[in-house]
Amino acid sequence: MLRTLGQVRAYGLQDVQHALDVCAQDPVSNVFVAARILESGLLGTRGPLFGYASGEEHALCWCAANVVPVEASPKALAALSAKVVRRRATASSIFGPADQVLDLWGRLERHWGAPREIRENQLVLTMQVPPSLLGLTGDAQVRPARPEELDLVVPAAEAMFTEEIGYPPYQGSGAAYRRAVQGLIEQGRTLVRVEDGEVVFKADLGSVALGVAQVQGVWVHPRYRGQGLAAPAMVSVVEHTIAQVAPVVSLYVNDFNAAAVATYRRAGFVQTGTFATVLL
Repeated sequence: MLRTLGQVRAYGLQDVQHALDVCAQDPVSNVFVAARILESGLLGTRGPLFGYASGEEHALCWCAANVVPVEASPKALAALSAKVVRRRATASSIFGPADQVLDLWGRLERHWGAPREIRENQLVLTMQVPPSLLGLTGDAQVRPARPEELDLVVPAAEAMFTEEIGYPPYQGSGAAYRRAVQGLIEQGRTLVRVEDGEVVFKADLGSVALGVAQVQGVWVHPRYRGQGLAAPAMVSVVEHTIAQVAPVVSLYVNDFNAAAVATYRRAGFVQTGTFATVLL
């Protein structure tokens, strides 16, 4: 059995500010969890967030379909992993700062079995200067998606997810997935370029919190790849995001995806950290 060290408990409504303060130690790395805290309000007594406290050390672990550690030392991860195992039989992924994720996975692997894939080196890239000030030119056709374009955006979102993860985003009914895509569009957090009634570029601001917006779901239609469309499109995404959403823009990308890494660097991004993802 995993042994609990230090105090670990499920966090609730009364812990929201403290949890956000922990995330704020590294807003770029922890934006996913901070955004989920803000969205959920940590309502209920068996919420998805665990907090760890031992002396002056405080750490978190988001424990839902995705498991995400926050500011966790090996000692904290030992304690948090025991709660994760008791709460969940498995998850779809574990991701976050590479050192924390790989340590946590080492403690969970014997309980959850072999992973589908471990991506140990994912570049965390960040921008906080408008690309126009760097002399970069964007794509004027990239703009926020409109609510009436939901039927155009959903196939692009499905294709991106399937290419990136290796399986479709849902089985059976796609209603919940469609609602999630719709929610991003209604919040103005999906940016697209549409030509002839078809999405040819898409990017989502999947997590926004603590002055950071994390870009995810970046996708170029296969017919338009290799034509230099992606970098100017990303410049426009960043320009819009800094002006309208958050002053810092981040994303993370697999190190083996050389084309994507090159695109993001051409758009002005620089590496500020390293993530890892365990796909289950």
